[in-house]
Amino acid sequence: MKFAFIIDPIERLDPGHDSSVALMEAAQALGHEVWITQANLLSVVDGKAWAVLEPVQLTPVQLVNGLWVAEPVWFAVGDRTLSRLESMDAVFMRTDPPVTVPYLYATYILDYIDAAETLVINSPKGLRAANEKMYALQFTEAIPETIVSADKGVIREFLEAKGTAVLKPLGGKAGEGILFLDASDRNFNSLIELSTLQGRVPVMVQTYLPAAKDGDKRIILLNGEPIGALNRIPTGKEFRGNMAVGGRVAETEITEREREICTQLAPTLQRDGLIFVGIDVIGGYLTEVNVTSPTGIREADRLNGTRLGHQVIEWVEKFKSANLA
Repeated sequence: MKFAFIIDPIERLDPGHDSSVALMEAAQALGHEVWITQANLLSVVDGKAWAVLEPVQLTPVQLVNGLWVAEPVWFAVGDRTLSRLESMDAVFMRTDPPVTVPYLYATYILDYIDAAETLVINSPKGLRAANEKMYALQFTEAIPETIVSADKGVIREFLEAKGTAVLKPLGGKAGEGILFLDASDRNFNSLIELSTLQGRVPVMVQTYLPAAKDGDKRIILLNGEPIGALNRIPTGKEFRGNMAVGGRVAETEITEREREICTQLAPTLQRDGLIFVGIDVIGGYLTEVNVTSPTGIREADRLNGTRLGHQVIEWVEKFKSANLA
């Protein structure tokens, strides 16, 4: 089979952390061709999606003393070729957020792949539908008390009722721009003005969950089923657990409550073609649904001895076989 991965420039990826590299390594290990491209190298020609593709060969990372270690030169690319994306068996859209206008345009181009020929993970329509903050709001039994607003008065009323809260930019990533709000903070007005661009852009505000100090759990879902998890624990004076801001990762188990949340999400994720997803859970509450470029494979594999990338690629193999039968 042929797999194409739409990624950021490969030389910028961290092979010991990046889930895209883990997925590519798994595809290669299972005997498939691996090709890479970038969002700006996609085109529509004669009503079909095309891309400038490069074959890539990877030297897999190795687990040494509990850490993933990569060779200094860990990838080699071949000659570029312009090809229809329908010549691939599967296309993984793995460009990192934020979701910008060029990102959205790339999803429009991916709409011109015939789904009967090529599986796109995740579905371009699903990517457009699933803002990683707003998408969680439909699962009312799973989320903490939450509002979305650009109105300072609405946010102030919510904060005074709760005492403390967490503010999240709707287009943020990796914990960027997340603020801890306290009703007594004299900087409140300025914080809201900066976050909402003077009341022009809505933000999400959630009641603060004290369990956040014990960790922000990332659960990886494959076609709605949880296949792995890790806990991200804040360090030092930082209240955020995101790995990008220094959160420590630890082994964890998926609780019964968290499995119930996954069960609630599964039909909607499947409906929207969101096959590879990472959800964030704090204290038994769903806080985000990550669909653009979910991470966590490397950390979960290192902590738990799993091979989540292989599970994903094997699922694609079975899906393609079933649909060719």
